[in-house]
Amino acid sequence: MTIQLYDTTLRDGTQREGMSLSVEDKLKIARELDAFGVPFIEGGWPGSNPKDVEFFRRARTEQWQQTTICAFGSTRRAHAAVAADPNILALLDAETAVCTIVGKSWTLHVTHVLETTLDENLNMVADSVAYLRAQGRRVFYDAEHFFDGYRADPDYALATIKAAAEAGAECVILCDTNGGSLPGWITEVVSAVTPQLLCRVGIHTHNDGELAVANSLAALQAGASHVQGTINGYGERCGNANLIPIIANLQLKLGQRVVSDTQLARLMELSRFVAAVANLNPDEHAAYVGRSAFAHKGGIHVAAVAKVEESYQHIDPQLVGNQRRVVVSELSGRGNVRMRADELGVTVNGNEKAVLEQIKHMESRGFQYEAAEGSFELLVRRADPGYQPPFEMLDAMVVVEQRNGLPMLSEATVKLRVGDEIVHTAADGSGPVNALDTAMRKALVPFYPQLAAVHLADYKVRIIDEQSATAATTRVLIEAARGDERWATVGCSVNIIEASWQALVDSFELPLLREQAAQHAESASALVDATAS
Repeated sequence: MTIQLYDTTLRDGTQREGMSLSVEDKLKIARELDAFGVPFIEGGWPGSNPKDVEFFRRARTEQWQQTTICAFGSTRRAHAAVAADPNILALLDAETAVCTIVGKSWTLHVTHVLETTLDENLNMVADSVAYLRAQGRRVFYDAEHFFDGYRADPDYALATIKAAAEAGAECVILCDTNGGSLPGWITEVVSAVTPQLLCRVGIHTHNDGELAVANSLAALQAGASHVQGTINGYGERCGNANLIPIIANLQLKLGQRVVSDTQLARLMELSRFVAAVANLNPDEHAAYVGRSAFAHKGGIHVAAVAKVEESYQHIDPQLVGNQRRVVVSELSGRGNVRMRADELGVTVNGNEKAVLEQIKHMESRGFQYEAAEGSFELLVRRADPGYQPPFEMLDAMVVVEQRNGLPMLSEATVKLRVGDEIVHTAADGSGPVNALDTAMRKALVPFYPQLAAVHLADYKVRIIDEQSATAATTRVLIEAARGDERWATVGCSVNIIEASWQALVDSFELPLLREQAAQHAESASALVDATAS
């Protein structure tokens, strides 16, 4: 049986602490999931808040290509008429083809949370499913706390899902709501339950034991054919099952085709899109789609990957839209330097050993080049015997002063050499780093007008030895940008202004050296063409 993907990012995912999506955000994510090929998207709980009501109203006007929008709700209340139950009516008002309803499987919840009888709970499940089916809706039934309920009273837990199936549920989803089950227990229960139901069986897990993905895969291998989760594992407490690695593992490891190869190659893009809309930083170490998922740092590893790529990679990263990266650090070998330079389009010219020794020396002082590819590229370019710096910094001074209780003033003075000319400039700024930046531009732009388009895009500070308090060594990482081009540079010192100045100097020098190299390459090519003709 084909495995169904069911995404609940827009409902379960938004229960993550600190995560909130507007109606427009939810529509953007739903459109992206549709384009990716997710068959079912749970849009929210229309009976719980006006935002979800508005989402379903607007979703009705969308032209969904590959997905079915589902509305989520609960079974009718105890001892209430199903046709008058507010939750059931809200589900119908959402006008979705599929209604997913949640009910109790654990006797503890029936008697102590709902405070009703075991028989009435069975009636609540059966009545709700049957009524929605009579109204022409497809029904998925979420058996909440099923694995805990099955442990406490297997006969009763099984009776609840049989009630749903016999009332017409198209799929019964077994939920590990507390997220504490282990894969062996999931396998045992799913294997026992699935043969007793005539409908499709699904799995919905939470990640409180860091096992949500493993438990989902265990259930699917044990006979389930429907899996629920969220993009990037967003969800309440420790999160839900992460659909990103579930999709990759199903398709690449278990041979279950759940999306097309083209869609799978957009997996990293999907993960980052949802993170961006949710205003959350992507996990750079996430399996399959993290920026570091295929990053190689150790010299032995890199040497092996250079010969046989799969020697230290479990898949081809391009299959999920990612790429191999070589990281350079004090743990690196010469192969790291050569391969990383190749990735950046820089020729090492046999200087690998010199560059590596410089990296080790600088990192012993607190520098770090893993995230500062711009400064690494400069090390390679500066190691070339023909290197000529486009400018040379001679002096820099920053003054910070407070006068008459006004906000602090910052002024920077810089002296630098360009060719045979020495330039001495000063500038004010909103802070010491801004003042330095402005003064350097004032000195350099008359010689290099192209630097006017370079701007500081990000600025990060890391204290390396916290125990030294205010005398601690500070590492500064600057990301500079020009149009779509970006590069990161690093500085390190016990003086945060000096560390910032080091990173700033690199951020201005790199684009100039790149242009020089491009001009030399163009001139050499023209000379070859002229000689050939």
